[in-house]
Amino acid sequence: MIVAVLARMMRAVSKRFIQHRSWFVLAIAAAVVGCGGLRVAMVDSAYQRPSNVAVYFTVDTAGGDPVGGLQATDFRIYEDGQLVSPTESEQTIVNPEVAAEHYTLLLVDMSGSVVESDQVPALQQAATEFTAQLEGHQKVAVYAFDGAEDLYAIADFTSGGGAQGAIGRLGSFRPRDPSTNLHGAVVQGIAVLDAELARSRVPLRFGTIVVFTDGSDRAARITRNEMGRAIDASPYDIFAIGVGSEIDEGTLGAVGRDGYVLVEDTAAVTQAFQQIGAHILAMTQRFYLLSYCSPARAGTHEVTVEAVTPDARGSLTYEFDATGFGPDCNPSRPPPFAIGNARNTRTRPRAERGARIEVRATAQ
Repeated sequence: MIVAVLARMMRAVSKRFIQHRSWFVLAIAAAVVGCGGLRVAMVDSAYQRPSNVAVYFTVDTAGGDPVGGLQATDFRIYEDGQLVSPTESEQTIVNPEVAAEHYTLLLVDMSGSVVESDQVPALQQAATEFTAQLEGHQKVAVYAFDGAEDLYAIADFTSGGGAQGAIGRLGSFRPRDPSTNLHGAVVQGIAVLDAELARSRVPLRFGTIVVFTDGSDRAARITRNEMGRAIDASPYDIFAIGVGSEIDEGTLGAVGRDGYVLVEDTAAVTQAFQQIGAHILAMTQRFYLLSYCSPARAGTHEVTVEAVTPDARGSLTYEFDATGFGPDCNPSRPPPFAIGNARNTRTRPRAERGARIEVRATAQ
């Protein structure tokens, strides 16, 4: 009898150990997948006859870094859990410009302290390279500010190199007010971008603001709190580039909510602009418009799009109605996304204040 009791106790302990061991293994596996997974986030989706299904989304690492350069073959499409043949569905990445536009507004401090220094030639070179870096991928505008209430349009939004050509005007710029209306410039810059995106006729619009300055706000037309509220209400990515010893990191961080560069001399300004430009491009290239021809011909279905790289994977799900679907689908057909999203909806988490990206540049 004692032997039987001991046997039952041993089996119970063994069973409990196996259960805990299994739970432990599953927990470790989940942690590994979570740490190395991809974050695939829906931006918009649409379907239309004859059998087109399109999904616009972003791909980031688990840490929030953008993942660009993926091909159609790097994605797997499942309908109701069943893999859809890439060949039969003709899955393809459509040029996202048919559905989305990206805009970058560069705000340049041309107050007395900048114009009267030797910074302007280096600033012109940096701004020229910056606009050249972006104009092949999005529309870019350049506005200047000093101590006056209003901004000065140096180049309106263009994607054909117009911004690069207009940078030369900064060399002859003379401030009407030598003070620095930094806070007001940021608030007005947000309004300029709002107005430009509202004029666009593509369904999806995304904006970025880059602010260059060599000092803190002196004009006091807009308080720092008022500027902060405008930034908080804005959906745009906002970066700041500061040069010199007059501006402090607290001010620069308040402006550059999504990242800032602080350099001590003008020799590093070009490098600073290049780093911010590269970051903006990377964020743009994380967007994908994946389209395919569904084999479904009726009913509601759940489609799963899975991004797969050698190191990680991630997915999103979406439902569509295949009622009336049939053959003769062209996956390159622009999707019927609804027009009216005048300002972009962020698809990645925004860091809390004080936990910003900090990119530093030094003179070569």
